[in-house]
Amino acid sequence: MTDIDLGQLKDEDFCYLTTTGRVSGRQHTIEIWFALEGKTLYMLAGGREKSDWVKNVLKNPAVQVRIAKSTFKGQARVVESGEEDTLARRLVLDKYTPRDSDDLTEWSRTSLPVAVDLDV
Repeated sequence: MTDIDLGQLKDEDFCYLTTTGRVSGRQHTIEIWFALEGKTLYMLAGGREKSDWVKNVLKNPAVQVRIAKSTFKGQARVVESGEEDTLARRLVLDKYTPRDSDDLTEWSRTSLPVAVDLDV
């Protein structure tokens, strides 16, 4: 855990999400795109509920997130439809659209938004 200002990390390309395996109980870390809004980190799961990391957070929402050299604990949750769903999709799409030559619109529309409320 660190006392770093999250705003300093918002432009990093990736974060590293560590979940606890729902079957094995072992730690699993993935590299994933993210966007920050306050103390909440948003990610989009292209595989939706079929993604292993999503299955893991549904069983055990306690996660760790590393951004650059800073590590945070947090609670993951699937974002329900509504304003936060729209916000999550917009933040991630807006962050990565200028960086990626592919059209990410369909991906951002069909992916499952997942939030991590960071313990900071």
